[in-house]
Amino acid sequence: MIDSQTYFLKDDEETKQLGYNLSLTLTPNTVILLRGEMGAGKTTLIQGVGAGLGITEAIVSPTFTLVNEYLEGRIPLYHIDLYRLDGEEIADLRLENYWQGREVEAGITAIEWAQLLPYFPDNYLLIDLTLTEDGGRKAVISV
Repeated sequence: MIDSQTYFLKDDEETKQLGYNLSLTLTPNTVILLRGEMGAGKTTLIQGVGAGLGITEAIVSPTFTLVNEYLEGRIPLYHIDLYRLDGEEIADLRLENYWQGREVEAGITAIEWAQLLPYFPDNYLLIDLTLTEDGGRKAVISV
């Protein structure tokens, strides 16, 4: 990673706002890799991204569905959660079809639990989320 910015977020609203602000700069075929423990704010941040893309449908964690597709915004959003999967199961998802815009319309691919990926796209934003002692979050965005 070449460049990074750190944000201290006091609550869910600030986490969503960061996602919203980030969404204003995103273009089709952008990949967002999210890392962080359970409850660190990965889905909350993506809810903000979705709002910024104009998605009105409720954005929920895809822990059990694995992939949630939101097609109504200015750019499609593909929200993926790898939490329950192993490397072989992840490879079977053929995630490159999302981030390369093959078989689906080019959009934003947001992947939670990205540390489990057996392979990575050539270009991506990496967002590390951690809980802070005061109940907030720290977000480090690397390009």
